[in-house]
Amino acid sequence: MKTLLGILTAIGFAVGAFLTFAAQPSHATEAVIYKNPDCGCCENYADYLRDNGFKVTVKPTHELSAMSRDHGIPDDLQGCHLGLIDGYVVSGHVPISVVTKLLQERPAIKGVTLAGMPLGSPGMGGKKNEPWKIYAVGDGDPKLYATE
Repeated sequence: MKTLLGILTAIGFAVGAFLTFAAQPSHATEAVIYKNPDCGCCENYADYLRDNGFKVTVKPTHELSAMSRDHGIPDDLQGCHLGLIDGYVVSGHVPISVVTKLLQERPAIKGVTLAGMPLGSPGMGGKKNEPWKIYAVGDGDPKLYATE
């Protein structure tokens, strides 16, 4: 009886390990973050993405505003860094829940942006003091995509 129990326990562990492994993605989604060379909060955001399973490459640049405009982000909605993730642009300290929503829904937009450097947002210090408005950008006027 102990032998049968031991075999069943071993099978249970093996099945559990297989299901855990099979549920993991085969590779991390890659993200490239362009940021001002001296910005520390952008490094914090890159770490935030890494902590959430992304493979992140950080590229310092002094051309962030121009690059953001080239990717469809209006000047008044630009974040402090620009991310390129799986065919989308992600500007600013966008929460992972919104990034995940974007990548799952795959809307026909260029990407999303959270303007400025809101307190308490991922990678920023401080306490959140108001809801964050994340806008979808594309060929037309920006539209509210999510509120966090």
